[in-house]
Amino acid sequence: MQMKPSKALQVVLGCVLLAAAVVSGGERVTAVESAAPQFETRCGWFINPTPANIWLYDRDGQWTIGVQGAYSIEEDWPWPQFKRGQWVRTNNDYGYGCVCMQLRVDKKTHRVLEIKSSRARPLATCRRDPALKKWKKEIE
Repeated sequence: MQMKPSKALQVVLGCVLLAAAVVSGGERVTAVESAAPQFETRCGWFINPTPANIWLYDRDGQWTIGVQGAYSIEEDWPWPQFKRGQWVRTNNDYGYGCVCMQLRVDKKTHRVLEIKSSRARPLATCRRDPALKKWKKEIE
């Protein structure tokens, strides 16, 4: 018995789809999962102890913005504008402050990919936040 071309095409296509399902383990990837991470607001300690070394410590962990000679977000980004009393100097002009940043992160590597905006907050805001108390030794 000979199959019509359209029937043969259906069989081949079915085999290809079956093989793809087996190889992928049957996992389905939605459009949202495959898209780039969305911007999110994260608030916490902004730490810049030495040149090109910059992190954000929030309730979820340490997020790397830059490590001298190793990693840095690629584009220029809006540095938080700290008012008098919002920045603690620990090494000449380097130090730490409290911020909220709108950014995109890689949750697997804990790297910041892009920063859309940043704003300084009073130091007391971060000091009072129970979720940030675990970072006390990192900032001082």
